[in-house]
Amino acid sequence: MQREKGEEEMQRKKEEEEMQRAKDEEKGEEEKKEDEEEKKDDEKKDDNVDVITDSAEKPDADQVEADGDAKAETEEADVVEEEVKVALEVPDCVDNFASLVEAKIVNYEFSEGAEKWRQAEGAEPPFFENVDRLYKLANALSYLSRSEPNYADSLNRVGSVLHKAMLFTEGEFKSILEDITTADPNSDAYKVKQDSVEGSANETESSSNELEFPGYTAEQISNLSKLAHAMISAGYDTECCQIYFILRRNIFEESLIRKLGFEKSSIDEVLKMNWETLGREIGTWITTFKQCAKVNFPGELKLAQSVFTNHKLISDSLYANLSKGVLMQLLNFAEAVAMTKRSAEKLFKVLDMYETLRDIIPVLDELFPEDCVDEIKSEALSAKSRLGEAATSIFCELENSIKSDTNRTPVPGGAVHPLTRYTINYLKYACEYKNTLEQVFREHYKVERADSTSAPDYQVPSHIDAERARESPFIVQLVKVMDLLDSYIESKSKLYKDISLSYIFLMNNGRYILQRIRADINELMGDSWCRKRSSELRSYHKNYQRETWGKVLQCLSQEGLNVNGKVPKPVLKERFKNFNALFDEIHRTQSAWIVSDEQLQSELQVSISAVVIPAYRAFLGRFNQHFTPGRQTEKYVKYQPEDIESCLDELFNGNPNAGLGKKKP
Repeated sequence: MQREKGEEEMQRKKEEEEMQRAKDEEKGEEEKKEDEEEKKDDEKKDDNVDVITDSAEKPDADQVEADGDAKAETEEADVVEEEVKVALEVPDCVDNFASLVEAKIVNYEFSEGAEKWRQAEGAEPPFFENVDRLYKLANALSYLSRSEPNYADSLNRVGSVLHKAMLFTEGEFKSILEDITTADPNSDAYKVKQDSVEGSANETESSSNELEFPGYTAEQISNLSKLAHAMISAGYDTECCQIYFILRRNIFEESLIRKLGFEKSSIDEVLKMNWETLGREIGTWITTFKQCAKVNFPGELKLAQSVFTNHKLISDSLYANLSKGVLMQLLNFAEAVAMTKRSAEKLFKVLDMYETLRDIIPVLDELFPEDCVDEIKSEALSAKSRLGEAATSIFCELENSIKSDTNRTPVPGGAVHPLTRYTINYLKYACEYKNTLEQVFREHYKVERADSTSAPDYQVPSHIDAERARESPFIVQLVKVMDLLDSYIESKSKLYKDISLSYIFLMNNGRYILQRIRADINELMGDSWCRKRSSELRSYHKNYQRETWGKVLQCLSQEGLNVNGKVPKPVLKERFKNFNALFDEIHRTQSAWIVSDEQLQSELQVSISAVVIPAYRAFLGRFNQHFTPGRQTEKYVKYQPEDIESCLDELFNGNPNAGLGKKKP
C-alpha cells in the first residue's frame, strides 16, 4: 500500500511540473515579441548586432525533461529504501521466543526430579524441539548478519539463550551419567549373557545377548540419547564427547578398583614389587582382563551405541578411546611383568598371563572398530610375545638352578634329594601347561632360528630324534633338564661313604622320578626312557643287596665247617658271633635310613627276607645242635628266624632308635 501511494504522489508531481513548464514557455513567447518591437529601430542602426540574448534565455525542453526524470527517480529510491528498512527489521516474535525458552530453562534449573524438562503428551513443544528451533534460528540469523548488520543484536540474543540451553543440557547429561547409585554394589559392572571368550557355546536357553547397564534404566538411556543428540546437533559435540569420555572412563576405572581390585601400576612399581605381592597382582590382572573382554568392553560398546544412536562415528570413537585406554593399562602391566627378574617360581603365573592374552586376542576383532583394531591387536601380540619369551627363559633357568647347587652335604638317610623333589614337581606342574609351553618354545625356537647371528639355544641331546626335536623344542629342553638331574643325583650319591647307602639314595631318587612322571611326563619322555630308568633301578637294587647282605650270607655259608666229618666248634662260634655283630650293625644303621616310597620299602624288605631268612633258618637248623642247651646256646644263637624277620621289617623307617626284635629262647 505504501508503495502504491508513493507512485501516485510521484505521478501527480510530474504532471504539475509539466503544466508549469508549459506556462513558462508561453510567457517567454510574449516577452520575445515585445523585445523585437523595441529593438527594431536599433537593428536598423546596426545590422551587425547579433540578437542572441533572447535565444540564450530560451530554456532547453529536453534538458528540463531529463532533470525532472532524475529527480523523480531519486524520490522513488528514497521511498524503496524506506520500505527495505522496514522489511529488514527482525519480528518481535523472535525475541519473544528466545525469552520464552530462556524462562523455561530457568524454570527447569530450579525444578527437581526427572520430570523437570520432559513435557507431557499434547502439551507445548518439548525442550529438545525448542532447542532445535533455537539452533536453526541462530544459524539463519548468523547467515543473514553477514550482509546486514541489523541482525547482530537478534543473533547475539538468540545465541546467548542457545548457550544457556547447552549449559543446561550439559549439566543434565552429566547428572544422568553420574547417577549410577541405583546399581547393586555387589553386582557385576555389567551383566552380559553371552558366550565366553574360551569358546563355550553351551549356554542355557535362558541366556541372551542383552546387556544390563548398572544404574541406567531404559528411560535414562533414552534421555541420554536425546541430550547427546541435542548437543551434537547444536554444534556442541566436543563438549558432549568430553563429558561422556571423562565420566565413563572414571566410572570404568573405579569399577575395576572397587569390584576387581585392579589398580593402574607403572612399570617401575611393578619391577619393585616382591614376588608375593606381584603374584597377587597377576591373579587380579587375569581376572580383570577376562572380565573386561567378556563383560565390560561389550557393555561399554552397547552403552555408547545406545547413547549416540544416530552418530555411529562418535560412538565408535568414544568407545574405542575409552576401552583402548583401559586395555593399554592391562597390556602395560603384562609388559612390565615380562621385564621382571627371571625366577623359576614365576613361570606358571607368566604362563597364565600368556594364555589369557592368547585366548582374548582372537575376539578383539569383535570388540573394537576396524580403524583401530589392528593397532590394538599389534600391542596385544607384542605383550604376548614378551610373556612367551619370558616363559621360555624362566623354564631354561631350571638348568641353572641344578648346576648352581654346589652343596657337598649328603642328604641324611639316603632320602630323596630336595632338588629332585623340587625339579620333578616343577616339571610335573609344567606339564599341565604342556600345550602352552610347546607353543611358546616353538615360537621362540623360530625366532632363534631366524637370528643367524646368535648361537642356537637348543642343543638336541643325542638320544632325541631330530624330527621330534623340530616338532617340539619343549621336549628337547625337558629331556635336557632330566639328563642334567640324573647327572646331579649321580654326583650326590658319591658323597656317601657307605656304598650301600649310596644305592639307597639312587633308588629313592630314581623311584621318586619314575612314580611322578608316569602320568604326566612319561608321554613326553617316551617309553624307552622309562624302561631305561626302570632297568637302572633294578641294577641299584641288586648292587645294594650284594654290597650289604653278601657279607651276611658269607657268615651263613657251610664252607669250612666240615673238617673230616666234624664241625669245629670254635669256627662255628665265630660264625655266629660274626653274623650277630654284622646283623646288629645293619639293623641299627639301616633302620635309620629312609625309603619314603612304601612300595620300594616293601620290595626291599621282601627281597632281603627272601634271601636272609631261609639261609639263616637252614644254618641254624643244621648247627644249633652243636651247642650245649642253656647258656651256651643263648650266648651264640642270638636270633631266631622270627626275630630276623621282625628286624628286617624295621629297616628303612628312618628310626635310629629302633629296638631289636624279641628273640625266642
